Amino acid sequence: MGVGRRLVLLLPMLGLMAASQLRADEQQQSPPPAAKETPAPAAKETPAPAVKEPAPPPSVTIIGAQEAHGVLGRHVRSTTDQDMGNIVDVIVDRTGMVRAAVIDFGGFLGVGSRKIVVDWDALHFAHIANKGESITLDLTKEQVMAAPEYQEDKPIVVLGAAGKLSPWQFDH
Repeated sequence: MGVGRRLVLLLPMLGLMAASQLRADEQQQSPPPAAKETPAPAAKETPAPAVKEPAPPPSVTIIGAQEAHGVLGRHVRSTTDQDMGNIVDVIVDRTGMVRAAVIDFGGFLGVGSRKIVVDWDALHFAHIANKGESITLDLTKEQVMAAPEYQEDKPIVVLGAAGKLSPWQFDH
């Protein structure tokens, strides 16, 4: 056999041996798959917290001391100056609009009294700057006495001044 032919046969074998040696070298340099380190969850880079812009300042309205006052506990009188009781609660609808007031009517020191609901538009607040003044109700004592009593979690019957009361929409 000639030298050229031997070279032709040896070259493929040398290539296989070299490839095998390269794989062996790579395995020695890198750790086995089980020993590979995986990055710990805490080592992950977390994005920097977003810089929050400061909230805009709230709007401010200044109401004069003589212009507005609370109504809970305020005394209510009829247009003919009859005692109608005290406002004990305010009723709002789902939009937050004030619809009615609950008045503790009749009785003395809570004995014999009952709560009735009157339409907010039937009340007048002209003299509330003076705490000694009463809120005026556009209903008579007889009309209020005939009204059904207010009970929480039951449909509310709202007593209103003639022609002023609009029906409430509710899901029942």
